[in-house]
Amino acid sequence: MNSLYIAAIFSVSFLPGADTVPVRTIKSGVWSDPATWESKKIPKAGDKVIIRPGHKVLYDVASTEIIRGMQIGGELRFDPTKDTRLEIGLIRVQPGEEYSEEGFECDGHFVAPDKVANMPVFEIGNASNPVHADKKAIIRLHYQEGMKKDSCPAIVCCGGRWETHGAILDRSWVKLAKNAVVDDKTLNVAEGINGWKVGDKIVVTGSRTHGLKKDKSDSEERIISAIKGQEITIDTPLTMNHSGEGNYRAEVANLSRNIVIESANPDGERGHTMYHRDSTGSLAYTEFRHLGKKNTLGRYSIHFHLAGETMRGGFLKGNSIWDSHNRWVTIHGTNYLYVHDNVGYQSIGHGFFLEDGTEVNNILDRNLAIMAKAGKRLPKQVLGFDQNEGAGFWWANSLNTFTNNIAAECGLYGFRYEATQTSSLKLDFNILQPDGTYKTTDIRTLPFVKFDGNEVHSSHGLYGVNLGEGVNRVGPDISHPFVVRNLKIWDIHYAFRPQVPSLVVENLDIHQASYGVYHPNFDNHFYKNVSISKTNTEPFNRGHDDLGVQYGLLAVDGLTFDDCRSGGMPLIQISDQNPTGKAQSHFKNLKVVNWNDKSGARAVVNLGGGPRLKPEFPHGVDVYVHDWFGVGKTALVASTRTQDYKSNEKDFKKVSFFTGDESQAKEVTDVQFPNFPKLVDDLPPFSVITRIHKEGGKVLVEGVASDNGTVVKVLVNGKEATMLTPGFTTWKILLGDLASGEVVEAKAVDAAGNEEKFTSKRKVR
Repeated sequence: MNSLYIAAIFSVSFLPGADTVPVRTIKSGVWSDPATWESKKIPKAGDKVIIRPGHKVLYDVASTEIIRGMQIGGELRFDPTKDTRLEIGLIRVQPGEEYSEEGFECDGHFVAPDKVANMPVFEIGNASNPVHADKKAIIRLHYQEGMKKDSCPAIVCCGGRWETHGAILDRSWVKLAKNAVVDDKTLNVAEGINGWKVGDKIVVTGSRTHGLKKDKSDSEERIISAIKGQEITIDTPLTMNHSGEGNYRAEVANLSRNIVIESANPDGERGHTMYHRDSTGSLAYTEFRHLGKKNTLGRYSIHFHLAGETMRGGFLKGNSIWDSHNRWVTIHGTNYLYVHDNVGYQSIGHGFFLEDGTEVNNILDRNLAIMAKAGKRLPKQVLGFDQNEGAGFWWANSLNTFTNNIAAECGLYGFRYEATQTSSLKLDFNILQPDGTYKTTDIRTLPFVKFDGNEVHSSHGLYGVNLGEGVNRVGPDISHPFVVRNLKIWDIHYAFRPQVPSLVVENLDIHQASYGVYHPNFDNHFYKNVSISKTNTEPFNRGHDDLGVQYGLLAVDGLTFDDCRSGGMPLIQISDQNPTGKAQSHFKNLKVVNWNDKSGARAVVNLGGGPRLKPEFPHGVDVYVHDWFGVGKTALVASTRTQDYKSNEKDFKKVSFFTGDESQAKEVTDVQFPNFPKLVDDLPPFSVITRIHKEGGKVLVEGVASDNGTVVKVLVNGKEATMLTPGFTTWKILLGDLASGEVVEAKAVDAAGNEEKFTSKRKVR
């Protein structure tokens, strides 16, 4: 055995049970065969087990005896054709053959193994041969006396490969196709549900807001009793109404999988799982339940810990993670992960969580976050400003991909980007660059790779999307802005809080909110195609809310207010503090329909209520509503409190329905609507090889790619891959036969001609 590995492993812990002689393999074989073991006896309750390097063991039993712990230095694979069960305190997947109950910071203590020849393996099914759909694999994590309670029980992968692949579901969650109402026992869903089965546990998400009543939920758990096509029969009738028609529909999520990893005693010491640097592997169609150590840093249901780019190629797909006492998925100091079609249900603290602001080029696509609830700040957390208030999705570095995700009934936020610099915490971090080097960068200046197709609804707390509260007006330049596309927010209190500068928003749909665009930092903000409906308090708020401060340009092309009963508040509030002298607001293609304000104090543009400071600056913020008086006839609206208005009061007039008690307007011509910024695409795309599989003398390579624009080509070993979904978000290629150890390299190219520099590379096993 390599002496470097031995030196790297912590010594045996002197704890209760430490005097027990470990049960070691003597050769490759089947777990249930005594000849596999040095002692000629199958491991029993209380044993410590060592799978020695070079040995391959097939786990083929469904045992209820509780193994104390296991060191996997060789290979342990569960038999995918059998029902299997392992009750255990600790599983470590790490080079070497020394048993230890330590090693939770193993990333700093060993030399990385060769990823083909010597990497230890823990496998419960694989992509080519998942656990058979009629079989079940269960791991139950038990705390064992003498183990450290802040670290055990656990599954920890340190420089090894850990894989779980359960029976495939077409989709882990789907939208309702019809309203589901009280006393219904059938659910009609909008997409195919192949792989869902009778007996599966499902949750139907809530679809009505509860304001600040955080202890109330409309989500309902049920068991499937029958399936016919896209109609699901449930075991007991619904007790709540769930929206399933039109543009605003609840979800049905499947929580059951045929691989289960759970805490044996959810009310006692819960378990957790983690990958460290130089590990690899993927978790697919697996159920993680009752995990996560409450109020404990680093002990989450699923945790990628400081892996850098060494886990590039790993993914989470089709999993359910529910009843977590400490988040669902934590990506910490880790890049290039693919997180797709997972369901998170009930967590304490943020759900899908990018921990410390160093994480880039991760792809979070089509994940459903249900009921991430407020927790406490964790001891010694890296970013002290994070209050852990229950965001479905939380991050401090935006240079990642967020597409087609939904947050429902979460705590304080659906989506939360937070980066607050303080005197003791500077946000200049060492960030991976497109060429594979690292550079010190203010993370607040990094825009999204992509933020497209996301949705929030029915939050228990305050915010749908809180984008950048705390960044203190620091952001990217206007040629590389934050770009938000196809965002839907409904059944919420505060819908969209955009506090970043340099922002482009296309296709924003806000429905049934108390506040629409709220507390914005209008500074080079450009919006196109915004719909705000049934939003009755402040549909389009002024700069920084009651401060009324605007620092730069706001341009909105296409804004429709539909059925907004604002109770005397205007649809658009005026900012009248202009500290830079450069602030202006422009609106074009403005429509107001179904406005039935019974107060009689209707105004399209006005200041609105709330505490406000007296204007301090010589110029107010001009509000231009283009073509309001006819084609080419623009309305200039001014606050009656500003010096600009007072100096030219005779030119302004009250306009019925349009202006209010603190605004007047005049007609102006030859005012140009601002040009939207020309976006500069100098960011190369990136790719991730997610699977390499030999079949019929060929090698199948599959992967994903992302870009701030559009990926037009993926080259694999110089050959063009086949696009499976638009923009090469998924792709595949069949190559000629390759020997084990040969390198497969993928390179993406985008529409602007940028080529991936730091390419995705994996070896054939």
